[in-house]
Amino acid sequence: MHRGKGMKFVGDSRVPAERKPNIPKDYSEYPGKTEAFWPNFLLKEWMVGAVFLIGYLCLTVAHPSPLERVADPTDTGYIPLPDWYFLFLYQLLKYTYASGPYNVIGAFVIPGLAFGGLLLAPFIDRGPERRPMKRPFATGFMMLALAATVFLTWESVAYHDWEAAKAQGKITEEAEIDENSDGFKIYQENGCINCHGDNLAGGAAGPTLVGTGLKPDEIKEIAKNGKGAMPAGQFKGNDEELDKLAEFISTLEAK
Repeated sequence: MHRGKGMKFVGDSRVPAERKPNIPKDYSEYPGKTEAFWPNFLLKEWMVGAVFLIGYLCLTVAHPSPLERVADPTDTGYIPLPDWYFLFLYQLLKYTYASGPYNVIGAFVIPGLAFGGLLLAPFIDRGPERRPMKRPFATGFMMLALAATVFLTWESVAYHDWEAAKAQGKITEEAEIDENSDGFKIYQENGCINCHGDNLAGGAAGPTLVGTGLKPDEIKEIAKNGKGAMPAGQFKGNDEELDKLAEFISTLEAK
């Protein structure tokens, strides 16, 4: 080596020559890079959330939630219905592989796998790509979950008896019922309570028996031969019991 040759000066760029204040970088200078979380990204999220919240509050004020009659735990004819965002789970429990003896599968196993998969999605698919076409598995599972939710919700809405649901929850005036009377005891013994309720106000399976305006003979005719959804031969008592039942129902009037 010749003298004066081969000597180089090395500088370390990691050591700043002068100290600068801790100011976030202007990420607009770096196309494709994310922006600062605070305050840029978080402020936008808050603004979008505020718009949706105000819209939701306006909707609840303009269309308040409808009220039903007071809950009656003894009403075996009442069919509960969840809110619209749970209708897909409600419909799932109607299928044979998710109801009856397999109710645990429909109530816990299938929803648990679906929601568990969504929770684990960020840990399973950790690729840098953000375009849906570049992430076929994540996009496919997401579209499958969305399609299943929409289909089950539609099936629940399309095949539910909304008229019966409206009737069973309708607020009606109740009559003063003497539960110690012979007519009410006959009403219970013949299973009428299963369709018309213990307060005779009706339910999903049968109409109200309060204030019908029917005469005893007309009531006996319906009890023997049926009417509408009520088949013939439902009443199993004798003629004397039928007379007492018809007289009892004909005198029921709303308060």
